[in-house]
Amino acid sequence: MEITYQVKEALAPISVRAFLKNNCGVSQGLWRRLKWHGTIAVNGTPIKATMAMVQQGDTVTCHLPESSDIVATEMDMDIRYEDDYLIVLNKPAGILVHPTGKDHTNTLGNGLKYYYQRTGQNVDFHPVHRLDRNTTGLVVVAKLPQLQSALTQPGNITQKILQAKNITGKLFKRSYLAIINGILPTQAGVIDLPIKRHPDSIIQRICAPDGQFAETHYQTLAVNNGKSLIRLELKTGRTHQIRVHMAAIGFPLLGDDLYGGDTKLTNRQALHAYHLEVFNPLNKEYTSVFSHMPSDMFKAFYG
Repeated sequence: MEITYQVKEALAPISVRAFLKNNCGVSQGLWRRLKWHGTIAVNGTPIKATMAMVQQGDTVTCHLPESSDIVATEMDMDIRYEDDYLIVLNKPAGILVHPTGKDHTNTLGNGLKYYYQRTGQNVDFHPVHRLDRNTTGLVVVAKLPQLQSALTQPGNITQKILQAKNITGKLFKRSYLAIINGILPTQAGVIDLPIKRHPDSIIQRICAPDGQFAETHYQTLAVNNGKSLIRLELKTGRTHQIRVHMAAIGFPLLGDDLYGGDTKLTNRQALHAYHLEVFNPLNKEYTSVFSHMPSDMFKAFYG
């Protein structure tokens, strides 16, 4: 990985460390990796990370060898958007985002690693979020670790950029389509029930007062033959959040056998991540990507 930063602000001479952390979104962990395993150059001259200073007009170039042990696996990649900073993929059902001990060769990470190698990109796998194995839809993956850090744990530099652009809200927004049996009592609403792990399961989650704060917004889009197509937006990102919240209010997702959903029309949870909106604090641009509802959900709803 190599990336170049231009010192554009009218800064008094400051350390490279302070510049990278306060102005470029470099986390403490990434700084340590650069310090011990990478190289840093100012205006083309290699420097010692702990001693160099920079000022307006300087160019800082950082190089860090990629160290991922993800196995590259050839597979079809449904790429919906790509630039020098991130890539957005449309994930099918039946595939994980991250390699695990039991499935370390047939995940989105493996396929993306192969794609990067095939296209000559020296890029590691930096996922910003995940989807359950049988949830379909859009997944955003950063190409740079500092962008992954900025989107998952925004720090001072990110907040400064948002304030300067008069932007409010989250850097990363996700919207979903889901199908339930029945009709919700209100067309739109908010579910703000805390979520924690089920005491008897490492997979299942439950709503409980001592759980982590979780908030889901929903809106009914259409009703057909006793089923409802709903739009959901996450304000938090807890494991199984939508599935747990909908089951908690008595409307489990169609096909979601883990949380009591009807499996007659589909053998997976009817949940699709159809819209992503990402603000990239590194280039100060918005990216908005959509994905149509997959055919199995369309058939389950419209019959």
